[in-house]
Amino acid sequence: MVADPDEPPLPFADAAFDLVTSRHPATVWWDEIARVLRPGGTYLAQHVGPGSAFELIEYFLGPQPEGRRHRDPGDEAAAARAAGLEVVDLRTARTRIELHDVAAAVYLLRKVVWWVPDFTVDRYRDRLRDLHEQIRREGPFVAHSTRHLIEARRPAAAS
Repeated sequence: MVADPDEPPLPFADAAFDLVTSRHPATVWWDEIARVLRPGGTYLAQHVGPGSAFELIEYFLGPQPEGRRHRDPGDEAAAARAAGLEVVDLRTARTRIELHDVAAAVYLLRKVVWWVPDFTVDRYRDRLRDLHEQIRREGPFVAHSTRHLIEARRPAAAS
């Protein structure tokens, strides 16, 4: 396993790998992935999908319409194809997140700091109080996590 900065170029020779994997990449550099794969090589990854946990993010930040489109699986498949890869499989999932109390929301927002970048309990005390009351009245706060699994292959060299 090699970690590298989140910008090209990847620190590998052309056609160096049969398999490139990734889990939750911040940015996908499709041209670089295609470059380091051998002909017939595979990229297999789980990406964060569009609008992941946006119910919670927008509860604190308000509407984020442009953010909801980011990481669309169709757009990512098109970008893979534009880099010369064949998309072999693309699967999407949307799973339920239930927050049963404000402590769970605070823990989550402190752990996943990019969701609400300026989050502190003091800064969002009033909103947290509103969330507490909403959970007490209506039950768990529900958000949805989206993911997609993408398998792409560099075409085999012509014989």
